[in-house]
Amino acid sequence: MTASVKHRPAKRRFLSPLNQRRWRNFKANRRGWWSLWLFLALCLVSFSANFIANDRPIIASYKGELLFPVLFDYEAEKFGGVLATPDYRDPDLQKEIDAHGWTVWPPVHYSYATKTDSTAALSPPFWLQSKEERCKLYPQGANDENCRFGNWNLLGTDDTARDLFARVLYGARISIAFTLVLTFFSAVIGIAAGAVQGYFGGWVDLIFQRFIEIWSAVPTLYLLIILASVLVQGFWVLLFVMLLFQWVTLVGVVRAEFLRARNFEYVNAARALGVPDRTIMFRHVLPNAFVAALTYLPFLLTAGISTLTALDFLGFGLPPGSASLGEVMLQASRNLVAPWIGITGFIVMALLLSLLAFIGEAARDAFDPRKTFQ
Repeated sequence: MTASVKHRPAKRRFLSPLNQRRWRNFKANRRGWWSLWLFLALCLVSFSANFIANDRPIIASYKGELLFPVLFDYEAEKFGGVLATPDYRDPDLQKEIDAHGWTVWPPVHYSYATKTDSTAALSPPFWLQSKEERCKLYPQGANDENCRFGNWNLLGTDDTARDLFARVLYGARISIAFTLVLTFFSAVIGIAAGAVQGYFGGWVDLIFQRFIEIWSAVPTLYLLIILASVLVQGFWVLLFVMLLFQWVTLVGVVRAEFLRARNFEYVNAARALGVPDRTIMFRHVLPNAFVAALTYLPFLLTAGISTLTALDFLGFGLPPGSASLGEVMLQASRNLVAPWIGITGFIVMALLLSLLAFIGEAARDAFDPRKTFQ
């Protein structure tokens, strides 16, 4: 009797052997590897800003009902108030909720636009003040029960008494989200344009290339300022304006890769077999060109953050009152007597841009053929 042996198909790995080697090369660059984890941690913290710094409780229990003020708006009448929206920082409202339930607050009891009578403008960080100084605006001074850690200003306040830590945290979230969306759409448009140019060549390449040369010669920053001053300020309007110019960055790299690969033997063989151009471009040529484009993505990310910060600093970026790193730097230039504002803005900007530069450097080395096949 012969036992039948069933051969199971080999499990396909998520990464090809070549990409596994690239991933090992990336991990071997310790500075880039740890920069990647630090940047991901910063993204996680900034995108959780509502649960870290907010003037609303995360969860509240009131008269047996479980509420989530951080996610939903409740009317003040629910708590016996007369205002349109409840002020959860109001001591009377806190006593009312505590008398009929409980609350769970974020570590910092300020949002990016919170203004209170208990906070002074241009107040230094709480760890540079005595308890009497940081509690001097509370009704009972240092003995006031609301003068506690969550209501102290971790990094000080700006000239309108808004908490600097909350503004930096929300501003970093907007900057990261903005540059991620901008880089994604810029990469899609730039790679598509470069692929069409390089693959078809001839008149298509000639016309596109002349157009890109003219378009690239336009003074981008000045035109961005003019368009931003004419159009209504907003996140998506600003994104559209910057997308008009940033997509050009990747066109040259992708075009060069397609020009080089369009005459390779396997591409000619695919054409001879009647494979459609679209399939050849996306399945056989684009993977090679994508390697070159990938090394440029971290630099597109840094360019997006830098440009948004510059426009906000000049007053042509996000709407007034929005949390942004450029607005923090503008506050720093206006209030030289409050050096903690400038120091905070500089450290956050330098940290973000440095991490992205180190990640880009590691990605470039990982995809370098001379290092991949060592």
